[in-house]
Amino acid sequence: MAQSKDVHVTPEGLAEIKKELDELVKVRRPYIADKIRSARELGDLSENFEYHAAKNEQGFIEARIAELDAIVKNAVLIEQPAATGEVHVGSTVSFDEDGAVETYKIVGPAEADYTAGRISFESELGRALLGRKVGDEAQVKTATGATYTVRVTAIE
Repeated sequence: MAQSKDVHVTPEGLAEIKKELDELVKVRRPYIADKIRSARELGDLSENFEYHAAKNEQGFIEARIAELDAIVKNAVLIEQPAATGEVHVGSTVSFDEDGAVETYKIVGPAEADYTAGRISFESELGRALLGRKVGDEAQVKTATGATYTVRVTAIE
């Protein structure tokens, strides 16, 4: 049996994951089962678009349920760090990149969402920021091998 990998997640992130899991299990799963049942009643399944679409959607939902369930079972909570003046997992950090200030919360990979202002501590940017203090500069390596510099302006 393979050993499960810890999934680092903030308390807020875990609550959101549990909420999504609950919605999928209690609402979406029964809804799709009803759609499949209704489509079956229409007859010939080989040419029944509604049936195949519902079965496809069911597959996506079941995969997402399994993924979220694994996250919940292997969750290791990221607690808000003590005010050490350094960037830690759980910190919200602002930095200057070529005159533009950006702010992100450093989280685990399971809840990372760049567009929502959450980056993973495993990402290049997240790794570069960890341990930095206000005023420190960090070199961030991109996927193409290029680097850019950011300067930490605030840590919460």
